[in-house]
Amino acid sequence: MSILGIGIHVIIAIFFAIHALRSGQQLFWLFILFSFPLLGSLVYFIVIYLPDSRIESGAKKAVAVAAKVLDPTRELREARAEFEYSGTVKNRTRFAAALLEAGRAEEAAEHYEACLKGPFATDPVIRFGAARCFVECGQYAPAIAHLTAIRADDPAFRAEQLAILLGRAYAGLDDNTAAQTEFALAAEQFGSFESLVQYAIWALRSGDLDTATRLKVAIDESMVRWSRHTRELNKPLLKQLYDAYAAAKK
Repeated sequence: MSILGIGIHVIIAIFFAIHALRSGQQLFWLFILFSFPLLGSLVYFIVIYLPDSRIESGAKKAVAVAAKVLDPTRELREARAEFEYSGTVKNRTRFAAALLEAGRAEEAAEHYEACLKGPFATDPVIRFGAARCFVECGQYAPAIAHLTAIRADDPAFRAEQLAILLGRAYAGLDDNTAAQTEFALAAEQFGSFESLVQYAIWALRSGDLDTATRLKVAIDESMVRWSRHTRELNKPLLKQLYDAYAAAKK
């Protein structure tokens, strides 16, 4: 049993070592993992592996959803209070994000734009936030300007979300060729549920029923093993999809 235990520890350490190499972690993690296989693996799991995993992401989403249901205006109130107390860029962008989540995209866009000055003029996080706001309030041209600038500076920055947002912006301007290019890029390169659904919504709205039918197969397959919790998290996105199906049938 002790020999088997040591073997399992080493296998786990090797697994995390491979993850460390593939994800570009610092090399001292290899020393820790192979010098202390059990303890090193535990520390690596907590510090590196878990925060990047879908488990952690799902847990954070669940907590956020629960908090929003129990007190839907809490984040907006707290963000406003922090911004009014100290108008730093950090507090202002938090307030802008809270405004966006509350459905006040135009106000949020004004705050994001106010942050894009001086040393933060090209900050990708702030530009992306501004682009989200512009898409939500139908101002597609400035959204595209921000998103294409981000991609030019850093092609890897939120590549999937950026492509989806660009697709929505181009669709808003009725540039269906550019929109399809972006949605297809997101769906083919990443294949997430959101990328497939957003692509399908565009296809239904633009009359590309062949693409919508093909995507429906992939979407249905991904939903087969969903739990009730997963379905609840994706409820807003599913509603958009079903509304698009209903509109396409009319």
